[in-house]
Amino acid sequence: MSDQISLRKAEHLDLALRMSDEVSGSAGWSDIHLVHQALPSIDADMIDISTMMLGRHLSFPLIIPGMTGGHPGAVEVNRLLASSAEKFGVAIGVGSQRAALEYPELTRSYAIVREEAPTAFVVGNIGISQLISYLDEGLMDRHVETLIEMIGADALAVHLNFLEEVVQPEGQTRARGALNALAAFVEASPVPVIAKETGGGLSVEVARTLRDIGVSMLDVGGRGGTSFAAIEAERSRARGDHRRSELGAALATWGIPTAVSVRACSDVLPTIAVGGVRSGVDAAKSIALGAVAAGVGRPLMQCATQGEDAVLDWLSGFQLQLRSAMFLAGAHQVMDLASTTRVVLGTTGDWFRQLGLS
Repeated sequence: MSDQISLRKAEHLDLALRMSDEVSGSAGWSDIHLVHQALPSIDADMIDISTMMLGRHLSFPLIIPGMTGGHPGAVEVNRLLASSAEKFGVAIGVGSQRAALEYPELTRSYAIVREEAPTAFVVGNIGISQLISYLDEGLMDRHVETLIEMIGADALAVHLNFLEEVVQPEGQTRARGALNALAAFVEASPVPVIAKETGGGLSVEVARTLRDIGVSMLDVGGRGGTSFAAIEAERSRARGDHRRSELGAALATWGIPTAVSVRACSDVLPTIAVGGVRSGVDAAKSIALGAVAAGVGRPLMQCATQGEDAVLDWLSGFQLQLRSAMFLAGAHQVMDLASTTRVVLGTTGDWFRQLGLS
């Protein structure tokens, strides 16, 4: 069975690396415009791009979100990403740790992150579907402890991935009891809990519900980045399951665009913008909409397949882009971006108007 889980994780990584952003539709960043300030008041190299996230200092507002683990190929990818996160002083997550909970021999693919990033802010990861079973079986406290110890986690993310599960051939679509299980998980965890979508985005109604049970932060995981529905559609197609393949294709563009989800949720809880963030300029736009940090997954995973220099070069470019966007928008510090003048056009503007967002 561990071989089957490893195979699925490897397939996810391979398909994610090969997928195009166009598959999932727009995240909305091209509709967001920061108004240019032609007469900056300080030098560009005086711009402060550092920030705080859940009480921890980050050199700049970036998290490398958890996307892999649970198979041998993930060890090197996670090693490179973790080493780079440590060098640049940013946060990093791991993929779902369920595989290692069930098959401890897979632990290495996750533990490597803390080994390579001893001082970084590291986020663990487990699925909402698993929490329902853990609560039923009386295993919640034990598994929370293991999740944290496995990677020295500073926070735990619970991914709300029902969009993926409904397409996945092995998918778990049991949702009744999910909120109670998540509340029990929050209560059992000695570290902050982050609620994490994986491509469908978070609505303001869900954000409020999550806040009310004690969730500390939101990772909106909006539409416009990696489409796990499309990934599962391809896996189903390869297995001859045409019904689920067609379902995944039909749902590939389902969800709330990332930019919309960030604006909707950021007044409720601290929010991470994940989904289609492809540059430091996108990150600046997300923070102007209310995010405290941005997450970039697939581009950095693609760089990791090319080696450490490619990852470090990408991160350096991201820093330069963020600093430059802040300089030109008149923001001296990251927190200043939230008060800069912005314009929202196109389809994203339509979303804003219909949802009553400003």
